[in-house]
Amino acid sequence: MKKILLLGLTALLGACQSMPPAPTASLDGEVFYLQRIALPATATLSVSLQDVSRMDAPAVTLAEQKGPVKGQVPLPFHLSYDPAQVKPGHRYAVTARIELDGKLLFMTTEQHAVQLNGQDPQPLRLRVNAVAH
Repeated sequence: MKKILLLGLTALLGACQSMPPAPTASLDGEVFYLQRIALPATATLSVSLQDVSRMDAPAVTLAEQKGPVKGQVPLPFHLSYDPAQVKPGHRYAVTARIELDGKLLFMTTEQHAVQLNGQDPQPLRLRVNAVAH
């Protein structure tokens, strides 16, 4: 009886072991703008890595960093993504936006394509432009 109980506990512990972490790759960079103005302390920065292959469908987000702005431009970012999600023949791009209280202040207006093959220049430099209100 003790052997059966011991075998059962061993099997249960084996099943409870955590899975090895998925391999990750990353992109590092900075977001900047040309205007000579300071950002409010409550502004937020969002940077996304997206699959932009299909023109007739919304982009698929592979990684995103979102949070309060820390300091002034250039604003650093770090995107970790699962390389298993990268599909041959697909196109990928990084976008950025700066908001204040849900109101868009700055955003990327040009596509910043990335290859995700280890050949992308790092740090990436993403220019955002002011949004007219």
